[in-house]
Amino acid sequence: PVVRKRLKLVFLPNYCITQSEKVIPATDLSQQISTAGLEASGTGNMKFGMNGALTLGTLDGANIEMREQIGEDNFFIFGLTAEEVRQLRKQGYDPYHYVRQDPELHDVLESLNSGLFSPDQPDLFRPILNALLEGGDRFMLLADYRSYVDAQDKVSQVYENASEWTRLSILNVAAMGYFSSDRAIAEYARDIWKTRPLNKV
Repeated sequence: PVVRKRLKLVFLPNYCITQSEKVIPATDLSQQISTAGLEASGTGNMKFGMNGALTLGTLDGANIEMREQIGEDNFFIFGLTAEEVRQLRKQGYDPYHYVRQDPELHDVLESLNSGLFSPDQPDLFRPILNALLEGGDRFMLLADYRSYVDAQDKVSQVYENASEWTRLSILNVAAMGYFSSDRAIAEYARDIWKTRPLNKV
């Protein structure tokens, strides 16, 4: 929600099923931002999708399966692919390269460094900066930054068109039927457990 023209960020401590029952149906956009090949997105994004939320995410984990069913036009993709992550790591990843070539990213990091968001604790975000720059940015967040921002711009453009957002949401829900637990369990039974259903008595 927006409060006084600012985005309101809410942290839910001890996130659980009871909370998710309220949050998931109310969600417009599910963000699945794990770095491709390093930290696969789980199936929680499917719950959001089944309840009408569109997805912004990397090509990783369950996102790949969802995109295949939903279609590229109904999915906001950003970031490196798993193969690109492997190649970049092999070549030698330099986080400073992305800071030097993107003035906006430089300004964002400088804002964190200056204590702009935490004037009472100017060093509050220093550990994040150290992890990104001196620590080598293990999850290559800086490499994905520009792609993420561009994807968010696309999300904003679509969201401003309420009828288009609604259309995509409906298509999203319809396509998510493939992920029914009935189908998944039947496939597991057949392909993995090698069992057959019993005849009803």
